[in-house]
Amino acid sequence: MSELTLFLIRVAYLAILWIFVLSAISVIRSDMFGARVPESARGAEPQPRRTGRAGRAGRAGKDKPPAKRRGSPTHVIVTEGSNVGERAELDGAPVLIGRGSDAAIRLDDDYVSTRHARIAASGDQWFVEDLGSTNGTYIGSVRITQPTTVTLGTQVRIGKTILELRK
Repeated sequence: MSELTLFLIRVAYLAILWIFVLSAISVIRSDMFGARVPESARGAEPQPRRTGRAGRAGRAGKDKPPAKRRGSPTHVIVTEGSNVGERAELDGAPVLIGRGSDAAIRLDDDYVSTRHARIAASGDQWFVEDLGSTNGTYIGSVRITQPTTVTLGTQVRIGKTILELRK
């Protein structure tokens, strides 16, 4: 083999080695700190620009929280598992469930991902959504693959933990 061929093989080998090392570091970082979530997926709306009086007056109506319907759930609570009694209020913001430090309900369960599931409202209905977890999210004994409607008292199983929406 020529010297040029050996040099190109060495460079290709080093490039593949560095790609492997960087991907391993990326996996470790996302497991420790959670995956990056784009602003659009966080449920945060971009702040509108204020232009004079019309901008301020138009924004004043948006500061009011939506009116609660009678009989709608007010919180989600852990009913079975190692974190029994832990709860999070459903104030219209999505509730993140998982092992990560940014989760509203932090579960100490080996079968739960860092960012496992999310409970969010759309109009008058509440939905539970699996966020690509390894072990899945279940309603009853059915594994969900897309956002699914949940009502008061519906049992949502994440790992060995069971959660319910309550008033």
